[in-house]
Amino acid sequence: MIEIPLVDLRAQHEQVADEVAEGWAEVLKTTAFIGGPQVSRFEAEFAAYQEVAHCVGVANGTDAIELALRALGVGHGDECVLPANTFIATAEAVARTGATPVLVDCVDDTLLIDTDRIADAITPRTRAVLPVHLYGQAAPVELIEGVPVVEDAAQAQGARRRGVPVGGLGVAAATSFYPGKNLGAYGDGGAVLTTSAEVAERVKLLREHGSPRKYEHTVLGFNSRLDTLQAVVLSAKLARLEGWNADRRAAAARYDELLADVEQVRTPVVLEGNLPVWHLYVVRVADRDRVLAELHAAGIGAGIHYPTPVHRTGAFASLGGSFPVTERSSAELLSLPLFPEITPSQQERVVEVLRGAVR
Repeated sequence: MIEIPLVDLRAQHEQVADEVAEGWAEVLKTTAFIGGPQVSRFEAEFAAYQEVAHCVGVANGTDAIELALRALGVGHGDECVLPANTFIATAEAVARTGATPVLVDCVDDTLLIDTDRIADAITPRTRAVLPVHLYGQAAPVELIEGVPVVEDAAQAQGARRRGVPVGGLGVAAATSFYPGKNLGAYGDGGAVLTTSAEVAERVKLLREHGSPRKYEHTVLGFNSRLDTLQAVVLSAKLARLEGWNADRRAAAARYDELLADVEQVRTPVVLEGNLPVWHLYVVRVADRDRVLAELHAAGIGAGIHYPTPVHRTGAFASLGGSFPVTERSSAELLSLPLFPEITPSQQERVVEVLRGAVR
């Protein structure tokens, strides 16, 4: 049986293995495990890549969202608007600040946040809107007015909206370096991106136990720092990210072509003005669970992003609400194998099996 994974991290590691080994050896030699020069170097490199003034590395993507919100003063009694169609971490980070997540539906074609619904969700308690740049393409942030925007850019390193890189579309952005991301570490990691020096300094303070200097703690903070070893990995991968994203775009175009005549498969739609980076290639099919089982039986590592809308999880069931597009699409979503090294023959095999499964 031909095995085709959803993501092939081994193939990616082979391209950076020597550079990572050399960089890690230097860290081990100097024992600068926390806050070593590799961290500040990566922060500067990633800020330049995303075309923002500041990048602050933190422990993971969820912390990045929370710290960005806290840097803006979000806390108990406040509200933050976000899409129901997202990974739970977006809502979780809001709740951890003490604020309440307020959900809105997504649009049916791109599955991005429905900006027409945001105005109705805003109240005097609203302190931020968190558009999610889902599956690797940017939400139309320019349509959000009157409220600070904190981008959830965990899936969109390198994506652009009307020529502007994600990370610079709002007052701040949070991203994740979870291993499977377009820019992934060898463990957890994250960052806050911002053009505001004030926001950046506030995040730096919060990530270090609220400490501007050793043993001085001016505010209640956290222990949420980007690991030095992970910074080495991220710098090595960042140098290759543009090429990898281009390979993802080529693979997505190939899927579009291969699936053009398969009426039972609804392929992704790219919003006008977007340059996506295709973190995921998500199609929609009827009888999704059966189709997924057939793909798995044939060795195709497809997945689901995401099977349960935020308000249908046990953690956030109290939010309630009805979000018909999110609810309907969550039963249809199917993520096909996609990674920079995927070959045309592998994609042809994926589509061959998918075509048979949706017969």
